[in-house]
Amino acid sequence: MVTGASSGIGRATATALAEIGASVIMVCRDEARGKAARSQAISESGNQSVSLMTADLSSLAPVRALAADFNANHPKLDVLVNNAAIFTNERAVTPDGFELMFATNYLGPFFLTRLLIPKLQAARPARVINVTAPSTVMPELDDLQGERKFGSIGAFGASKAADLLFTYALARRLEGKGVTVNAYHPGIVKTNLVRGAPRAVRFITSILNVLMGVSPKRASVGLVQLASSGDFGSTTGALIRNGKPMNAPFSDDIDTQDRLWQVSCKLTGLPEDV
Repeated sequence: MVTGASSGIGRATATALAEIGASVIMVCRDEARGKAARSQAISESGNQSVSLMTADLSSLAPVRALAADFNANHPKLDVLVNNAAIFTNERAVTPDGFELMFATNYLGPFFLTRLLIPKLQAARPARVINVTAPSTVMPELDDLQGERKFGSIGAFGASKAADLLFTYALARRLEGKGVTVNAYHPGIVKTNLVRGAPRAVRFITSILNVLMGVSPKRASVGLVQLASSGDFGSTTGALIRNGKPMNAPFSDDIDTQDRLWQVSCKLTGLPEDV
């Protein structure tokens, strides 16, 4: 299962996994864009075993429905790639009352992963991969929704750091249970993720894309390896870049990992135990 699969790294990853013979579920927010992406993935891979599920990961009810649908119709899940992400310049709030980037980039994936753990354990060995970046922006645990203070760049960075904290926390909780959990840093990728960013950020990003950016297809290569290669069969609790673990923020900050875990469980109504 690959979330955020209608474009960018998500679509490239889904296509590449289909090319190596995997049965792939593309999770997209928009049904029309999802159908187009699925058709393209089938055409490019020659693999008909590509299906589409639609859900807005920023809201808990659609995530719950997505997991329930999957759980009712599939006996197991070998790999979950949490890739969906957005950037918004202005603070926006979801129907659940969560800040939009926090909800889409972190809390939705947290909730989905937790709901799918039984199916991941049924597939042992299985893998969870969170696409993120080595952000050092510590999430403000007493202001996760940016109600007191909000800056678009900081909020986005905090959501990516939350993904890292979640990776480490879940990896510890699933150690020895047949499910590995890792984060993947794709580097600078030529996507439209920051199209809503301030002009200065878009300008800097455009320069970086020219100088250092890679295509989504190129960026997906390492992600597919992490999802499928035997070389990563026992790797867990790591941030991977270019096929190798890299130094990552918060990897040893167990207290913050556990505090965010506790808050996230409360926000989603889930028990703390896995």
